[in-house]
Amino acid sequence: MIITRTPLRISLGGGGTDLPSYYERSGHGYLIAAAITKYVYVSIHQNFNDDILLKYSQVERATHLDNISHPLLRECLRFTGVDKGIEISSMADIPTGTGLGSSGSFTVGVLKALRMYQHESVSNQVLAADACKIEIEILGEPVGKQDQYIAACGGLSGFTFHDNGAVDVSPLKIDPNVRNRVDENLLLFYTGVRRSASDVLQEEQSGTKVSKKTVADNLDRTRDIGYHTAKVLETGDLDSFGALLTEQWKLKYERQPNEVHDHVNSWIEAGIHAGALGGKLVGAGGGGFLLFYADRKAELRDKMSQLGLVEVPFGIDYEGSSVIVTR
Repeated sequence: MIITRTPLRISLGGGGTDLPSYYERSGHGYLIAAAITKYVYVSIHQNFNDDILLKYSQVERATHLDNISHPLLRECLRFTGVDKGIEISSMADIPTGTGLGSSGSFTVGVLKALRMYQHESVSNQVLAADACKIEIEILGEPVGKQDQYIAACGGLSGFTFHDNGAVDVSPLKIDPNVRNRVDENLLLFYTGVRRSASDVLQEEQSGTKVSKKTVADNLDRTRDIGYHTAKVLETGDLDSFGALLTEQWKLKYERQPNEVHDHVNSWIEAGIHAGALGGKLVGAGGGGFLLFYADRKAELRDKMSQLGLVEVPFGIDYEGSSVIVTR
């Protein structure tokens, strides 16, 4: 029995510039992300029936990889060369489609478990690169790379996405007191709206509502926010950090105008009016979680409760994807 635990994530600045469609054109992308203490769990066990048994939101039993319906599980098994005699189960603290990078965390967690099952040891950055290859190159999903890298590596880090596909990971150098304030004053609230990140990103990249040039210019400004976010966190200017969350949200709202985001914008404005220093929608868009930075947390919580939004407590995970059971 092998069980892996892989964190979900929140993006703090520069979100969207990890997309190949952006960094291949512009030369590079840059963003800040943090792994959080909400997890995807994957367990692997030998299956003595010599077939493949998969348990997630559904149950599959297959005698050949090509008969597996779940695309990520199918391609992870194919990628690692495991094709029989295995049982894989998964569960998560947060449902999919809520903007916290669950598919990237799931892929990393499955790969880590399969490598351990085969008595192989690879670095978490290699796991992240392999997960990106499966999701982006093999399955052709229109997603970025931040989810896989922050899930694998953990912590609070800056990521540079080069036009040749390479990714640099740079943990931020933050004073411990500042780090504690960030951990204490970031709050997540669930909107109750779920949507596939792939669908949202496909719509954005197709330019059906906003021109491609407008999206590209918008993402250039979003990348600048990523760099600015790193600077204010490392200098301890947390008032500016809160304001940058809002500025980033306004850019997302500009490139993804829709009715759901109209509601999101009203919630964020209400949160800021209640005392939050800033807020944004986490993830690709279309729903999911609101992230606020607030010193006056009681007033914010009261307001979000009045609006029917549920808080999900969390902290920052500094371990990344890990094996928590092996026997």
